[in-house]
Amino acid sequence: MKEKLNFRQYLTIASMLFGLFFGAGNLIFPALMGQMAGRNVWPAIAGFLITGVGLPLLGVIALGNSRCSGLTEMSQRIGRRYGVFFTCALYLTIGPFFAIPRCATVPFAVGIDPLLSQGSGSAVPLAVFSLVFFGIVLYFSLRPGEILTWVGKVLNPLFLIFLGVLMLTALCRPSGNVSSIIPEAGYSSGAFFNGFLEGYNTMDALAGLAFGIIVVNVIRGLGVKQPGNVARCTVKAGVLSSLIMAAIYLIVTIAGTQSRGLSPLCGNGGEVLTFIARHYYGTAGAVILALTVTFACLKTSIGLITSCSETFVLLFPGKLSYRGWAAAFSCLSFLIANLGLDLIIRYSLPVLMLLYPLAITLILLCLFGRIFGNARCVYASVTVFTFAAALLDFIAALPEQLQSLLHTGFLISAARQWLPLFDLGMGWLLPAILGLFTGLIINRRKQVS
Repeated sequence: MKEKLNFRQYLTIASMLFGLFFGAGNLIFPALMGQMAGRNVWPAIAGFLITGVGLPLLGVIALGNSRCSGLTEMSQRIGRRYGVFFTCALYLTIGPFFAIPRCATVPFAVGIDPLLSQGSGSAVPLAVFSLVFFGIVLYFSLRPGEILTWVGKVLNPLFLIFLGVLMLTALCRPSGNVSSIIPEAGYSSGAFFNGFLEGYNTMDALAGLAFGIIVVNVIRGLGVKQPGNVARCTVKAGVLSSLIMAAIYLIVTIAGTQSRGLSPLCGNGGEVLTFIARHYYGTAGAVILALTVTFACLKTSIGLITSCSETFVLLFPGKLSYRGWAAAFSCLSFLIANLGLDLIIRYSLPVLMLLYPLAITLILLCLFGRIFGNARCVYASVTVFTFAAALLDFIAALPEQLQSLLHTGFLISAARQWLPLFDLGMGWLLPAILGLFTGLIINRRKQVS
């Protein structure tokens, strides 16, 4: 029986995992953060790397070490119904509701639309582009057994080549001095926390819980069967992938910061990347950017459709086949993508403010569960306290029109007054700690009695 992988296999799996993680938001959000952070870019990067790299890595490790068959089994340590709810909410968020549609709208907005004469201003080009995009995604998603080859060995290297051409040119020929760029409001004093929350937008901590099982299955497919060895291989591949992600985040963020030397503050990260591409390579740069972003989003979408479909087949046996779920998710993603990038981002933020704290606490509980014997009461107590506080963050992040309609002003004012760190988007932290101590006390009493 095979007990370990060779370096080439680790590198291929790490490339696949990186390819699954690194999509639309992984390019646009650090680029804009760099512009906004200015000379305070280093604490902003530190916060961003925690949620953009550290948490996804811990998610993959937690799933590998837990020896669970997937996210559902992990989250069912809290409760069976909660496990189904959390799994559905997470996969739909990183799947057809937000992340997959964003993967189609971002390459169109930053790569295709600028190449059209004076911008299209029409819904037809986006519809045509997204139709072709999801046609390609569905084609490869219907062949999940080939995901290691297509993502790890083909699409990801192409993406890295195109991105490397742009970013290395920007670093070697900087358009501005980082130390002289004044940070925007919010980053002048709270750069770390802003960077931390900016990492939510990548959705990678959620994706880490989803993609972990793909890595485990690939490792098993390469001949490693013993659970302990599978866990160790998963950790090694995850660390290697995270190092690649961290390096690219650092380069993209610094390139975004330097762009302020010649560019005013852009409206979104896509505009930042477009400016960088056109500044150094003109129209050719715009073409390179279009290819870079399209490859990045294609590979991530393939992984997401594959993960979502495989999970829903297991969650709802007898409802639809894998091919049926893949087709349904592709069609739904196509429809939502045509609502536009701004609307997708606007409504994804409240959901992320709710799900991220629940994902963070689940990951940490699974990693350190042996300390308290993986007692269900501890899992449940932490989750209840965290969910209550995160729900307030969800409400506070809703669009203003919805807040007015729901009359949430009283709740938000009370939360700002009584919940520490609420204004920093971290109002869930102390309740989660309180829930942990409560659960440990309950578990201790059960053991004594």
